[in-house]
Amino acid sequence: MIGHRGASAHRPEHTLLSYETAIALGADYIEPDLVATKDHVLVARHENEISGTTDVAERPEFAARRVTKTIDGRPVTGWFTEDFTLAELRTLRARERVPGLRPGNTAFDGLAEIPTFEEVVRLALRAGVGVYPETKHPTYFASIGLPLEEPLLEVLGRHRVRAAYIQSFETANLRELRARTDLPLIQLVPYGGAPYDWTAAGDPRSYGDLVTPDGLREVAGYADGIGVDTRHVLPWDADGRTLPATALVGDAHGHGLDVHVWTVRNENSQLPADHRAGDPASPAHPRATGDVTGWLAKLLDAGIDGAFCDDPGMARAVLAGRARRRPAGG
Repeated sequence: MIGHRGASAHRPEHTLLSYETAIALGADYIEPDLVATKDHVLVARHENEISGTTDVAERPEFAARRVTKTIDGRPVTGWFTEDFTLAELRTLRARERVPGLRPGNTAFDGLAEIPTFEEVVRLALRAGVGVYPETKHPTYFASIGLPLEEPLLEVLGRHRVRAAYIQSFETANLRELRARTDLPLIQLVPYGGAPYDWTAAGDPRSYGDLVTPDGLREVAGYADGIGVDTRHVLPWDADGRTLPATALVGDAHGHGLDVHVWTVRNENSQLPADHRAGDPASPAHPRATGDVTGWLAKLLDAGIDGAFCDDPGMARAVLAGRARRRPAGG
């Protein structure tokens, strides 16, 4: 199981606090989303715009760096990692990105720095777990002279990391990486939209084309698996309730591709309607814990090979329970 941004159900995401917690809770892999600094160091942030995950907006010395940029074809206003050196980013402190959903995590606001990818790798190696980095906005970073792939491979190579997956929502950088590494590559596929490198190149196809039999055959030519929105495996009806599993897992396995799903989250608002728990009229209902163990079990029953989980301890408990119930010799 993959600790999604660490253990983001328990600590602010993409901090060493979060990664350490994920390891303690039994994650097999920890996942850093990677963006670049002005001096071309890879750091772990959900996005290169950092006003929602750090205290940068409260730092008067950086007020003039608030700008609007076009990222993957859309305007984004805020503060961006590529406008800061690593030393400058080190003066900032991380905070919970979704405090309304996870108010308990705000107790850790201000306690952690932004970690570098190298720090995450060193932590993983010390703990004996794998790393599962994602290259964020690779076309954009290449366009500003800060490509993500070179420093990513350099860190992994220098530390001789073998327990690693590399993931991307784009396709072109995975194709390029295929020629440069034998580490497994994962094509990410959300539920809607299109890879930005396709959009930028005028390719009219969408992510939906990647999960057809022909699309999976194409993906198998450069990647080792797909990381898909759970709804590609277990779709929801108009009321948000789960429907029978699609053919995707079997189709992907037929092309030699692993299937990892994202993201398994604990809160009612993040679960299908038939796995929510408690009183819907309660103001706390959206952030209350639902039947996340049942939801993960249903995904495992559909044949997935892995899952990105905000709470690795929950996932480990589900796997342990299934192992206890497995018949002898099965």
